Amino acid sequence: FLAEVRLVDIVQGRDRCGAHDPSEMWANDSCHKIQESLLSSASGYNNYRGILNWCVVMLVLSNARLFLENLLRYGVLVDPIQVISLFLNDPYSWPAACLVIVSNVFVLVALYTERQLELVGYLVHCINMATILTFPAAVVLLVPSVTPAGGAFVLGVYTILFLKLYSYKDVNMWCRELSTAKAKKLFNGGNRTVCYPGNLTIRDMFYFVFAPTLCYELNFPRSPKIRMSFLLRRLFEMVRCLISWMIPVIQSSMKPLEDMDLSRMFERLLRLAVPNHLLWLVFFYCFFHSSMNFTAELLRFGDRQFYKDWWNSETVTYFWQNWNIPVHKWCLRHFYKPLLRRGFSKIVSQSAVFFLSAFFHEYLVSVPLRMFRLWAFMGMMVQLPLAWFVGRFLRGNYGNAAVWISLIIGQPFAVLMYVHDYYVLHYRQEAD
Repeated sequence: FLAEVRLVDIVQGRDRCGAHDPSEMWANDSCHKIQESLLSSASGYNNYRGILNWCVVMLVLSNARLFLENLLRYGVLVDPIQVISLFLNDPYSWPAACLVIVSNVFVLVALYTERQLELVGYLVHCINMATILTFPAAVVLLVPSVTPAGGAFVLGVYTILFLKLYSYKDVNMWCRELSTAKAKKLFNGGNRTVCYPGNLTIRDMFYFVFAPTLCYELNFPRSPKIRMSFLLRRLFEMVRCLISWMIPVIQSSMKPLEDMDLSRMFERLLRLAVPNHLLWLVFFYCFFHSSMNFTAELLRFGDRQFYKDWWNSETVTYFWQNWNIPVHKWCLRHFYKPLLRRGFSKIVSQSAVFFLSAFFHEYLVSVPLRMFRLWAFMGMMVQLPLAWFVGRFLRGNYGNAAVWISLIIGQPFAVLMYVHDYYVLHYRQEAD
């Protein structure tokens, strides 16, 4: 409307200053006003869709180049047929795979123990849960043929199984505490609703074991059907991340470690920071997005919120609450809230959650490497004062930058400590 009025003024040869001469009218027509550049934070502009598309195009082009380069340099690094044939020919030379298969025993023990409502059943549960953590650790420590990578994978599987079975025990206990008339239906995920004890079946148990969640429910939300196109995209992403990024980076990073110089520790830390961080980001996308969505689509598991916008974290606490939603839900449901109900304060409960997380971080690193240095444990416990400092003194972009710096620098520092100690423990002793 204003533009039309201005056009009429121009045609009629006058403006608001009373000028009838067209030259005077154009001279008084200002084309400037007070405004901020779009990339300034004060402008309030937030539509960066074109820049995001540019990042996607650059990422696709760089990945295509990296894929071809690694294919020409290393060849096909993962041959599934060869791996299966080697395992079938000599299964005892693959202790990590054997441990994964043995884990089904603990699943069945937990299932059949739930059918025993007496005190004996509770004691068997405790023994079963303790064995889940100690048995694979003992095998990894005592069997020399278990590699660090295989040991880390096995302990990761058993740790997930421990958290799942703990949730399974708790939920069934809650259901038993309710009366039959008020049997709790945790969620109605479809037309068929399961009530306790109708959930104590092998099918229900193994669905939960393979489902991308750590918290058990009698009725999970289910998607209407399996989308094959979505399934194939997630599978392609997993294979691409594995072949194009993880294995070549790990192989190429081993050679410089053979001549480690302690006097250049800081320089090595900065050199390790960026590739380690990129590898962590690739792992996050491959595991939390591609593989978990692939599993969820295959099982028609409806809840796909495996992470939130942790990249916008302005506090350390917000990051730990949103980067790994399955673990956060488990800690909140089975550890944090029970501590609050028993009278503990929020500070004590939060500290206990970080202590539990620190224990499992150290468990997953020290046992496969067969050395106990507590770097991962201390790294997690340092998050408590760091979370207090960032939440107290840093806000907005400064808080977000502090979170990113802790991720880029903190993780490589812990990795470098373990790499150094592992090198000293193995390679230097062999040289001597």
